[in-house]
Parts: sequence; structure tokens; C-alpha cells
Amino acid sequence: MLRRSGAQTRRCWLEIQQSRYLSSAPAPPELRRLHYPASSRSRQGQAGQESGQLSPAQINRILKANEHSHTLPRGPASHGVLGFHSNTLPSNHPSEDRRSSATCLLGRGGVLFGVFDGHAGPSCAQAISQRLFYYFTVAMLPLRTLQELDRAVEEDRAVPPLLEWHKHPQDHSSLDGGAISFHSLRNYWQERLDEDDEEDNEDDGRVTSALMDAFRRLDYDVSVEAQVHLSLSSPRRVSIPGEGFSLSSPLRVALSGSTACVVHVSNGVLHVANLGDSRAVLGVQEGDGRWSALSLTNDHNAQNPEELQRILGEHPASERKTVVRHDRLLGLLLPFRAFGDVRFKWSPEMLSRLYDTRPDVLSAVSESVRTLPPHYLTPPYLSAQPEVTRHLMKPADKFLVLATDGLWELMHRQTVVQLVGDHVAGLQQQRPIVPSADTTLGSLQRLLLERRGRVQSVLEDQNVATHLLRHALGDDGYGSVDQNRLARMLSLPADLARRCVWVPVRPGR
Repeated sequence: MLRRSGAQTRRCWLEIQQSRYLSSAPAPPELRRLHYPASSRSRQGQAGQESGQLSPAQINRILKANEHSHTLPRGPASHGVLGFHSNTLPSNHPSEDRRSSATCLLGRGGVLFGVFDGHAGPSCAQAISQRLFYYFTVAMLPLRTLQELDRAVEEDRAVPPLLEWHKHPQDHSSLDGGAISFHSLRNYWQERLDEDDEEDNEDDGRVTSALMDAFRRLDYDVSVEAQVHLSLSSPRRVSIPGEGFSLSSPLRVALSGSTACVVHVSNGVLHVANLGDSRAVLGVQEGDGRWSALSLTNDHNAQNPEELQRILGEHPASERKTVVRHDRLLGLLLPFRAFGDVRFKWSPEMLSRLYDTRPDVLSAVSESVRTLPPHYLTPPYLSAQPEVTRHLMKPADKFLVLATDGLWELMHRQTVVQLVGDHVAGLQQQRPIVPSADTTLGSLQRLLLERRGRVQSVLEDQNVATHLLRHALGDDGYGSVDQNRLARMLSLPADLARRCVWVPVRPGR
């Protein structure tokens, strides 16, 4: 994950998702799961070592503390997804990043995966990771089903579950603010019920519009909920006791921010909705067995010329030199699209009222959000409009890697796909080494050592996400892991070691 306004490095988050659509291999057996307790201490402290190099056992304990593997039951409800692997390596406490995965139980169904890269605190990423999938489900459900849900709520009857969550035991969850969240969600589906006609666009168009509506509406609700709470604490009223220190406070959720990259898998079709600078990369196996990487997302930052022109075009020419400074929005924020971050969306008057009336909330959030941004003239500057990509899966498409920007800063997408592909294949079908005429004994020995290192790494990490984390942090430049480098990276202090990654992988038919 990133600290958007100042961090120089990132954390890593990974997940692997597997599908029967794209491989002839049988479903893998249930993988052994290793769970370790989370800790607020630094990673070096977790290893119980104040100085000196971490041992291999300590390295493994740190890397595998949050890994998770899940196999979905075979059948139509899995939509071809066999399962997934995920992992996260937090560098601060509480972690600002979240992961979510769930199966849609009603309507057309499908499987959802998402990574949420928080900044300026964990509150926004926490809220979005718990609520966004529900908004998408509501946007997809037929109106008749929504009528039945609303009738059940009105009559105080049990409501059928909308999602089956697939969570790691250590994943963050919070019941605070549940009533507010449900009230907003119900308002959303009641507005859908007030629509004159059922949307008739089928499947692909429906999924795309549902993803876009869900993103925009949830961001709108986050903003409205914060404004309502702000109205409860005018200078004539007393602030809600303890609200400023609650991570689920609507104001804290709205003041912090989060990017999001969400994948919906249904009947052999991928839809990827991206907001920010996380990426989804498809692993494709060519006819000769080689791997290639296909990007399904575009970064929403200053490195994307089209995105940069979009931002500049939305504001007067007089602001051309101030809207984006040092590749950051108003000189402060790296991504140009995100949830929350109302300090880039609200009017100056609304923000001034917040700063004047809620010192309790401001004292509990990041220092970077406590003042009005410079050159704040024509808000909003930040968008929650996702970019949605549709991809019809083919037999050569073997897996999808979904990860926040920390992974891509450390590794090229082709390297990521090669590592995951080799791991999924287990390196069981390695081609024999055929020495050329000018091959020396030294170069042949080096090739054999590299191969042994890769095989040992695969055997060491049954979780593909952990395998990718290990290589991202410890790569020696030759495809193997340098244990000394890995130990040093895992021992970095929290203010330097902020990285986040997620990877989904999918073999098919």
C-alpha cells in the first residue's frame, strides 16, 4: 500500500485465483493453510530479534502470517473459478490495505475479488472493502428480487444473504457503523425500485453499468454520511463522544481514501473495474508453453497521458500549472481517482466548516488532511468513476494477477506472470538443459543452481501469493531469492517498508 503524500516505498499484497476455464489440469488439492497471529510490532520485532539477520524460520513466519488459500466447490456457482491464494505483508498498524473475495448468491451470480489500497489512514479502505460488493450486488439484482428483500426488511423478517464471503481469519472486520451502512444501501435499492423500467441490457452491459453505478454511489454515500455527521456537530452542539477516535466514524472514512481494483468473474467473462493505480494482469500461455502478460487496467496517475489530460481538461486553463504538481494532484495525491478523500471533493466552505467544528476528528487523522489543499479553487478534483474492462476468457488465459502498485514498482508484469506460471505448473515440465558448443562448466553450473533455487522456492511456498512476495522482496536479479536481501527487506523500519500487493491466478480448460 501507499502513503500517498510522502512515502517512498510501499507494502505488498497478493492473491491467486484458479479457474477450470483455462486449463486441462484437474483441480488442485486443498492446500495446507498456515495462519499466524497478527501483531502491531515491526516485522523485525515480530521475529523476536532486536538486531542481527533473520533466520529462515523467522522469514517464513513473517511472510506466511497472513497467507490464505481457498478452494471453491466444483459446480456452476463457482463460475469456473477453482480457488485463490492471497497474502498481505503489512508494515504499519493498523494496516491501511484490505482484500475482499466473495461469491454472489442471488441473481446472475458470479465471483468477486478486490484489493483496496488505503492512504491517510485505514478507515476508507476498511469501509469500501466491506460495502462495495453489496452495492454491486444490489445494482445487479432484478427489481422483483429487490422488492422481496425490501418487503422482508419492512416486515422484520429474515433477509437472505447476498454474498458468501471468503475471508482470512485475521482479516479486519468491524460492526461499528453497520446501521448507517445498511440504511444507505437500502436507500440505494429503494431508488432502484422507483425506476420506471427494469434495465434490459443483458450480461456484459449490465455488469459494466452495475460496477460503475456501485463505485459512484458508494462514494456518494460515504460523502453524504460524513456531511450528516458534520451537521450534528455545529458550534452550538457537542461532538458525538468518542467519534473522532473510531475507525468507522463517517468523517474519518471520508477524510481518508482508498483506490480499488475489483474483478467480477461470471460464465467465462472477466470484468475489471479499476479506480487508481492498482493493476490486473492476465497470464497467457502461448502454444509453445511460454508465458506472456496482458494488462487489463490503466493507471490513473500522471504517468498516464490520457488521464493527465482528463484532469487538466476538467479545470480552467488558469489552473494548468497547479492542478498537477510534481506528478501529484494539487501537489499532494498520487492517484487521480479514489474513494473518500473529500478534501479533494468538497467545497471550500464545507471543508472550512469541518476544520472549524471537528478538532476531535482532525486530531485523530493524518496530519496531511488537516488543512485545505493549496490552490483549491474549482473542486471536485478527484473522481470515483472507475474504468471498466471486459475480457472474454480464452483457453490460453491461465490466471489473473490483481495487485496494488507496490508489486508493480518492484517487478515487471512479465516477471510476475512467469513466476506465477512456473509455480502453478510446479516446474514439473521443465525443458532439459541443452548445452551449446560454447557452454562452459561454470555457466552450466550456474544454470543448474538457478534451477535448483527455483524448484526449492516453489516447494517452500505452497501459497502462490507468498511465493511472489518472497521474490518481490528478495530477488537476486537471476530469478532466485537472495536470503540476505530478503532478510534485510523484512527488517526495514515501518516508515520505509510500506508495500502492498495482491495476485489472482486461474488455470482453466
